[in-house]
Amino acid sequence: MQEIQFNATQTLTTDAYDTLVVPVFAKGDQISQLHTLGLDTAVARWVEQNDFEAGNGQTLLLLDHAASPCQRLLLVGCGDSAKLTEKTYRQAIKAATNALHQSGAHNVLSVLTSIWPESRDQAWSLYQNTLFLQHGLYDYQHPSRGDFTPKQTRVQSVTFFSHEAEQDDVLKQAQASAYGMKMTQDLANTPANYCTPTHLAETAQQLGKTYGFEVTILEREQMTEMGMGAFMAVAQGSQTPPKMICLSYQGGDPDQPPIALVGKGVTFDTGGISLKPGQAMDEMKYDMGGAAAVLGTFEAIGRLQPNQNIVGVIPSTENMPSGSAIKPGDVVTSLSGQTIEILNTDAEGRLILCDALTYAQQTFKPEKVIDMATLTGACIIALGHEISGIMGNDQALVDALLDAGRETYDRFWQLPLADEFDAQLKSNFADMANIGGRAAGTITAGQFLARYTRDTRWAHLDIAGTAWRSGEQKGATGRPVAALVQYLTHASD
Repeated sequence: MQEIQFNATQTLTTDAYDTLVVPVFAKGDQISQLHTLGLDTAVARWVEQNDFEAGNGQTLLLLDHAASPCQRLLLVGCGDSAKLTEKTYRQAIKAATNALHQSGAHNVLSVLTSIWPESRDQAWSLYQNTLFLQHGLYDYQHPSRGDFTPKQTRVQSVTFFSHEAEQDDVLKQAQASAYGMKMTQDLANTPANYCTPTHLAETAQQLGKTYGFEVTILEREQMTEMGMGAFMAVAQGSQTPPKMICLSYQGGDPDQPPIALVGKGVTFDTGGISLKPGQAMDEMKYDMGGAAAVLGTFEAIGRLQPNQNIVGVIPSTENMPSGSAIKPGDVVTSLSGQTIEILNTDAEGRLILCDALTYAQQTFKPEKVIDMATLTGACIIALGHEISGIMGNDQALVDALLDAGRETYDRFWQLPLADEFDAQLKSNFADMANIGGRAAGTITAGQFLARYTRDTRWAHLDIAGTAWRSGEQKGATGRPVAALVQYLTHASD
């Protein structure tokens, strides 16, 4: 992905730019910057005469126009100013991004950051514009695609108009998040015969070399000896070696306990003996979306170097049916000592996560733990594909993540945890069952994990509906990297 240089300026001198981007409202509402640029009269006339309707997301690129101070003038429709929302504004940014990357623009001055939704501020506008412009260049590139030319752009630099001069932190965070999302998408989009637990471990090791992270990889024999019976039960059906991947970044006070990120890394999920239907099973390569998000977040952390101690723990394996696979009715003992009756081998994510959560707490003594997983199809039924689920045992942590999601538009919705749901996990043969029936399936999965985080501030992100898209636009989304980066950078303030 080509790297764009981003800047902010308080002046509207256009001499250094070949392209000018301006927002236009459909009803002819003017912004003061158009007057400063000498474009107010011309733009008002174009809208009045219906030469440019300025509908939301509509764009018009004018070349060498007499009214324009630059060689190119890109008009970006923003619809009715009274109806400008976060969603419609982001749609306008996306349209502007596509138009710029398809043009011959090299050095761009964008005044699109002079407007924003009423509920937001200019810093939010700068963040969103930067994120879209950099992330808009993402295109999955892998040898499996054969002879493929990824997206390219002629855009070298973009300077945004800003009322405040010091906006470097906002621009850097947005660009770092875009690169973190790229890593997450690349890993999740890679076919499962390439993206194995070993590949995830090698990616972590490369991140360690690039940014100085400490990286530790646990092998099957070590984890078996430690007593990770739940994780190893899932891994025993596959010939592909499982890995426990640990990364550590020390950016804060050495005595400060870290924030732990734990990500589910099932690189392919057949369902095991409880075999999934064949339709769309190819998409189960995305069942390592939590692991990919942890690694993508560490890519962004490496670029930003926040004043925080952060660790990542990734349990990674395939979930396969074989003569050695776990069976419904089997009972396993987790690293915590709690026993689990396996009623469905397709509820494997919570089995590998429970041992990873215990290991993370025992090894790193974190102040907070955030796990993320494509955990339950029930979350898709509950929340669809736009908003991720969140649960936790500490409301302050949950609230901070909710705020980070709203700020980045990488949103979460809180679901409850309560003792009443524990009854659904009752087993006659173990401390708990690994499923609780169809009712409240996302909540009972969270309730299961809560049994392994009683003594630590903890939040659980169910990203089953948001980590990838199906259909013609099939592919990983890079979520929830942006929200995690927002939370981690501001947790260090």
